[in-house]
Amino acid sequence: MKGHARDGLVHVGGDARQRFYDSRGYGRPREGDDVVLAPVEAAHLLFRGDLDAVEVEGRDCGFADYLARQGPGFGARFVVYADLRDRGFYLSPARDGWVADSEGIDFVVYPRGDGPWDDTEAYRIRTVSERADVAAGALGDVTLAVVDEESDITYFETERLALPDDAPETPPTADGVLLDDRVVVWEPPERLHHAFFYGQPLTGRAAEHAPLQLSLVEAAHLAAVGALSVEGGVEAVVAHGRDAEGDRFDRRLRAYRALRDAGYTPKTGFKFGADFRVYHDIEDADNLGHSPWLVRALPADHTFSPRDVALDVRLAHGVRKRMVFALDAQDSPDWLAVSRLTP
Repeated sequence: MKGHARDGLVHVGGDARQRFYDSRGYGRPREGDDVVLAPVEAAHLLFRGDLDAVEVEGRDCGFADYLARQGPGFGARFVVYADLRDRGFYLSPARDGWVADSEGIDFVVYPRGDGPWDDTEAYRIRTVSERADVAAGALGDVTLAVVDEESDITYFETERLALPDDAPETPPTADGVLLDDRVVVWEPPERLHHAFFYGQPLTGRAAEHAPLQLSLVEAAHLAAVGALSVEGGVEAVVAHGRDAEGDRFDRRLRAYRALRDAGYTPKTGFKFGADFRVYHDIEDADNLGHSPWLVRALPADHTFSPRDVALDVRLAHGVRKRMVFALDAQDSPDWLAVSRLTP
């Protein structure tokens, strides 16, 4: 059986509808028993031997010739398409009129047992090679399929998160002194650390009434909500932060404030290579328990290298945490969670 390439699709006649669409979910039916295939579907059928050739500009092409005629990125898309087919999924290339909301994705994958005739979706796939960057704004509620140089595929689930609006209680007030890259509260209210989980006692976690060290981001937040008095006010604390970190400090501060407003407790994530580790529920300041998130604060227009995504997610997974990126915005960040996925 032979296909004919026209207008960006491959047309196949004969009993193609029954052989390819009705039984295995390839392409889309046309009049009678004809089907049209997207190029990646035609390539897969050539590879399997279900199509003998595709005629392109008067020349019959086998799999190798047909593959060589495709444009940049086609190889990675073919590898992902073939892998998902081998896993038992039916999937459709994301073409206008074939799938809803096709912009920014390459495939829609149907739940096992379903196909393009069903109103169901398992995954929406965006495919990139390991050397092709991807904009953070293009992720969220899609599965990123990264094809490495050996044609192995790593799947990442990406999801936009909505933080709760918790309206937390205001911490007790305190007086602090700005010292280099931190603020020290010499006589802290006991509840500031033990009930609200700010800062670190100067002489250790177990000490009571010890001076309390606050990071600059903690101090800036407390000063902004009226719970910390320091010479020069919040502006002085922020100025120190900007001197140390530049624009990164403002991004971290907006993320910190949003997390605190949601009722979460962010603490430094330095030992994990992140900006924060985030606790959702804490009962004891001396035993914080497990933090389920690692957070990195990034510019809104950040572009990811797939290699960096893999590093962050692998590290987070290794310490039983979820990797969350705070994409900076003027009021509050957009939250993007990324985790490994096995389809």
